[in-house]
Amino acid sequence: MHPFRRAVEARDADAVVDLLAEDVVFRSPVVFRPYVGRDAVAPVLRAALEVFEDFRYVDQVETGDTAVLVFEARVGDRNLDGVDILRFDADGRIAEMMVMIRPLSGLNALAEAMAQRLGVASA
Repeated sequence: MHPFRRAVEARDADAVVDLLAEDVVFRSPVVFRPYVGRDAVAPVLRAALEVFEDFRYVDQVETGDTAVLVFEARVGDRNLDGVDILRFDADGRIAEMMVMIRPLSGLNALAEAMAQRLGVASA
């Protein structure tokens, strides 16, 4: 089991952030531009750990410097499926992370909950 998966399943935000490269690039399913750098990404991941309910990884595929973690979760009354696509640097830290989520109703619920948690007009 990858350390990122272990940290997320334990809901250990500090451990999740510790796995990020300093210059990590995070592509969110709800914003056009990526978040760049640990300081920008950390609050987003911390908020996500609070927003997702009944979160569980259901599959994992790893090859070379990439891991794909398939998950199921709930946000309010919306169930969703998603994947975390992780790419690692030479030190094993997460250099890139992209999240994909379906269906649209689940994604919309996530966007609204994240915007409220992060205190922005829209996520």
